[in-house]
Amino acid sequence: MKTSFLRHRLSSALAVVLATTCASPLALRAAETAGELPVEFAVLTHAPHVPPPIGRRHPARVIVNLEVKELVRRLADGVDYTFWTFGGEVPGMFIRVREGDEVEFHLNNSPDSKMPHNIDLHAVTGPGGGAASSFTAPGHSSQFSFKALNPGVFIYHCATAPVPMHVANGMYGMILVEPKDGLPPVDHEYYVMQGEVYTAGRYGEEGLQPFDPAKAEDERAPYVVFNGAVGSLVGDNALQAKVGDIVRIYFGDGGPNLTSSFHIIGEIFDTLYQESGLAVAQHNVQTTMVPAGGSATVEFQVQVPGTYILVDHSLSRAFNKGALGMLKVTGPEDKVVYSGKEIDEVYLGQASTAGSDASKREVALIAERKEAIASNPQIAGLSKEIQMERGKKVFLSACFACHQPDGKGLPGIFPPLAGSDFLKADKERAIRIPIKGLSGPIVVNGKPYNNLMPPQVFSDEQIADVLTYVMNSFGNEDGTVSPADVKRIRTQTQ
Repeated sequence: MKTSFLRHRLSSALAVVLATTCASPLALRAAETAGELPVEFAVLTHAPHVPPPIGRRHPARVIVNLEVKELVRRLADGVDYTFWTFGGEVPGMFIRVREGDEVEFHLNNSPDSKMPHNIDLHAVTGPGGGAASSFTAPGHSSQFSFKALNPGVFIYHCATAPVPMHVANGMYGMILVEPKDGLPPVDHEYYVMQGEVYTAGRYGEEGLQPFDPAKAEDERAPYVVFNGAVGSLVGDNALQAKVGDIVRIYFGDGGPNLTSSFHIIGEIFDTLYQESGLAVAQHNVQTTMVPAGGSATVEFQVQVPGTYILVDHSLSRAFNKGALGMLKVTGPEDKVVYSGKEIDEVYLGQASTAGSDASKREVALIAERKEAIASNPQIAGLSKEIQMERGKKVFLSACFACHQPDGKGLPGIFPPLAGSDFLKADKERAIRIPIKGLSGPIVVNGKPYNNLMPPQVFSDEQIADVLTYVMNSFGNEDGTVSPADVKRIRTQTQ
């Protein structure tokens, strides 16, 4: 986050220098005499940062250099994926030009790439949006030019066959064509994009995951994420603002398939440019539909401090697949506008502070285990601790709304996990419950319960982790569960 911010600040400074140089009266008169436009190099930024507003009020020839890189990056904790990227990140780098600019576009495909790529910019008027002119083999470069005729915020993406695979692997981004007179000033501009990732493994299944073409064709995405990964906009990576600030978010949907229902929990869009045309605005909007390959620009002023949650309001995507982010607002409270309480841990689940802390602790423990392996083979204890931190995140994502953060359940409704004789009595039964579900009367710690627990769509590893967490938390000391244990029970119950 700090590196991206520094890069953003340095790029911003470069833009100011270039714009000042090219916009001098002498240079403009010389360019007009020669029938040429002044030349600038475009400032490109990684999400969630946006290049600075364009101060000039004349067209320029803007040179864009964008490199395609194929690399392995984090998709979720313990989950890696080989992303194909415009600029080394997902989404691709944000491009900002002005209406009337002539854009000289250079697409460079890294020599390390294994695939050819191109680019289709929805801001381009011409065949394929530039795709027909930019097919680029590994180690090669392509160049084409276009005039930015229409102001707006436009998606760009790879259009090399198979197009859905290239897009699902992360090849999408946004280009802003500012209106000739610019945009109204705001305190913060942010860049957020939604996209789907079609992994062979289920959500949370660990390791380097391959692309699953059948899931992509059926539109069954295990992951729907903001800015390329689960948790990319939570905790330390959350967007920031202060009370009274006006925030503008350029929100895009890279797809390749799903329409987003973009919503910020606790805020109303004071101004919405639907489809990001920037010509017609709506006001006081709660949720906006953003189609795959489309965008929206939203503006709002924050009146009270707290954590505001960005979601796809198709809520299973937000709370079970990763389409969730945060805007953290600091400053004085206004009890007239809103009376009270910060976001509830139960409400946020795995994205809560407790879940974020578990992720950090997991990373630290894995590093500690590697150190222990190198110097001392006493790793069993560390392995168990790692399992418990992973299990805690699973618990926070699906279990603790019913069983409560302290494991005590709800009297007469949901049985306790803390000190549970039912849980302790039969380890295999405990494993079967998340696999097959449980219904009908049971007795826990001498008290009757009669409710329904549906089967949980967890991997063997996730079930092993969450049971190990529960069996060693809330005062329990009931041993561990391995993925092999779960696989054996799952096979027996099929």
